[in-house]
Amino acid sequence: MKKAESKKDWTLSPGAFNKFLAWLDEGADSAGQNYLEMRNRLVSYFDRKNCLAPDELADETLNRVARRLEEEGAIESDTPAKYCYITAKFVFMESLRQKASVSLDDVLANPKTVGLMTSEPNDEAEIKEKRLECLENCTNKLESASRDIIFRYYYGKERLKIENRRLLAVNLQVSMNALAIRACRIRDKLEVCVGKCVG
Repeated sequence: MKKAESKKDWTLSPGAFNKFLAWLDEGADSAGQNYLEMRNRLVSYFDRKNCLAPDELADETLNRVARRLEEEGAIESDTPAKYCYITAKFVFMESLRQKASVSLDDVLANPKTVGLMTSEPNDEAEIKEKRLECLENCTNKLESASRDIIFRYYYGKERLKIENRRLLAVNLQVSMNALAIRACRIRDKLEVCVGKCVG
């Protein structure tokens, strides 16, 4: 837990940033051009994924890579561009999980599911935190295919959500009705799991 908190509180120092720039340049000083190009490519990547804040996700990706570089001293497993894209995929999946948590919040707010509505009002933040923690744990227990379906099914709002569901149905080669039934079953499984975890 402490390690996670320290990572969350980590800030990019001038020294770490310079080291990151040198790593991106791979021995040839580009005067920051490689950094700007990589950032633009990451913004485009998140934009193609229909993310609401592609700039923020690109910055988060670069910060994580810089932090890893500072912690490890070197990253030699992949080229800078490839490693940045690998990290971007993780950042994208986390953003989907956060969206799914918000979209499924009505499940968690159900008194039958939560079983904690008799708590004092000042415990609300604690209850919500517990619900989200349980949702994350239960989602992680799903098979990867089911997890992918539920994330994509609830991602976005209004037209974006409808379009995402249509594309998901096409990818799975099922009708929209069959997709809705499948998502409902996964959601029911999550609801039971969250209820047991919280209650």
